[in-house]
Amino acid sequence: MTAMGERASRRGAADFGMPLMIVSIVAMLGFMYWLFLQGEKQAAEKEAIAAQARADSLEAERLASIRGEIVPGEALQTDPGLYTGRLVSVERLRITSVLGSQGVWLELPNGNPFLVSLSPEVRAQGTTFSAGRTITVSGMILAMGDSALDAWSSAGSIGEGDRLAAEFSTHFLEASSVQVASSVTPTGAGGTH
Repeated sequence: MTAMGERASRRGAADFGMPLMIVSIVAMLGFMYWLFLQGEKQAAEKEAIAAQARADSLEAERLASIRGEIVPGEALQTDPGLYTGRLVSVERLRITSVLGSQGVWLELPNGNPFLVSLSPEVRAQGTTFSAGRTITVSGMILAMGDSALDAWSSAGSIGEGDRLAAEFSTHFLEASSVQVASSVTPTGAGGTH
């Protein structure tokens, strides 16, 4: 009888092995499916990051086409002629005074003034420009000439005194975009902040 009892004991052990094998296979398949889902999730995250990087790059290109090359104030005080006909941006310079309703004088790092002529679009925005305000300006650098001064005078945007002051400029920036800082810079604090 003991031989028969041993066979019955082994038969039960053999019967329990099949369900364990099936459970192991199902667990392994479940784990592989979970790994697959994790890989898909990571691929989707990587694609979202890549899409955001492409969008950021396109936005940077768009801004560069609007703002142009960022030029430090030191470059304008050295030789603004190098930038004639080029679209540039000058950042965070202080307004020292206004030029009629036509423009503003910015203080370069060496303390010299640089003329910014406000385009009709910028003037139409109704922004108030006053001494002490810090602005970022984008536009085209142009050589000063009698034609510009005559146009400003005939439009009534500068008076005779402003014209005499503007005649000393060799170049000016024709502003197509201006951002005014929210705070006023103290007098004598310099042009770059």
